[in-house]
Amino acid sequence: MKRVVLLCTLLVIGVAVVFAQSQVKKDTIPGITNFAQIEATVACAGAATPASLAEIKKRGYKAVFNLRLPTEQGADIDGEAAAAKAAGINFIHLPLNAASPDPTVVDNFLKAITTPGNQPAFIHCASGNRAAAMWFIKRAVIDKWDNDRALAEASELGTISQPMKTFALSYIDSHKK
Repeated sequence: MKRVVLLCTLLVIGVAVVFAQSQVKKDTIPGITNFAQIEATVACAGAATPASLAEIKKRGYKAVFNLRLPTEQGADIDGEAAAAKAAGINFIHLPLNAASPDPTVVDNFLKAITTPGNQPAFIHCASGNRAAAMWFIKRAVIDKWDNDRALAEASELGTISQPMKTFALSYIDSHKK
């Protein structure tokens, strides 16, 4: 019985430490769905309107990564690109199909996210699923985090669907050195 109590106590303490270390902060920004940020390094979100990029600039972000397909309902790639240019933010459009993700898009994302001048970065798609999955991959492949730690952080940024999680894990397994 003492062992069970001790084990439960240690488990509760461990969970509390993990949550205390969480650096993800959720915020409400007009025109942005599901905004979540880690320190000043990155923010992931769902849909973003072109008008919301002025606030992204005010918050110090240097680049916007849009993962939406031009054919998605509500996607305004040209409007967002123009708004980013007007705000003085780098705009990187990397359309990622969640139903059939292309590893080349991830290759291009990793190259762009590590390019000087592109961080802090604001990464978004429609819901935050693809954005969080891309950050998960970046943490595992570039930052050399273990998969569990990288996935835990990314899952706080956005809900990662099982198909995107499977794709991300496969990509990581084939690219992690």
